[in-house]
Amino acid sequence: MSRRASLPGASELFRITSSPALDLPPAPEQPAPAKGNGNGNGSGNETGPAHKEQLTRAARSGSGRTKHDAKITVYVSSDELLAMEQARLNLRAKHGLVLDRGRLVREAVAVLLADFDAAGEDSVLVQRLRAGSEDGKETES
Repeated sequence: MSRRASLPGASELFRITSSPALDLPPAPEQPAPAKGNGNGNGSGNETGPAHKEQLTRAARSGSGRTKHDAKITVYVSSDELLAMEQARLNLRAKHGLVLDRGRLVREAVAVLLADFDAAGEDSVLVQRLRAGSEDGKETES
């Protein structure tokens, strides 16, 4: 009798699962890039600010489960981490959305940046940063 532990092989660890709980919703369709005459004006199909807003919204969607080429480290308080985990578990329990913390953060950042692009001065980001600096809190650089 061998005293060595029986460990799973790579094929068991990296197998493809077909569980419906792990299936991701289809990614939102990205608008086709405008074909232009090379002067940056596009093809004339744009409708001004509305078209720009549509492109901004499309560009500001979370990247989902793809290979990412950049990494950042963000430090959060224990209360922030707990709130993030509770939101993640709520999304799973009440909405059937299974995601990791990274995807949750990417989606939250995408939503915040889309709001900033659309609302500018009146965006949630600007309002919260201003409120934080007025309360005497210093912003990180």
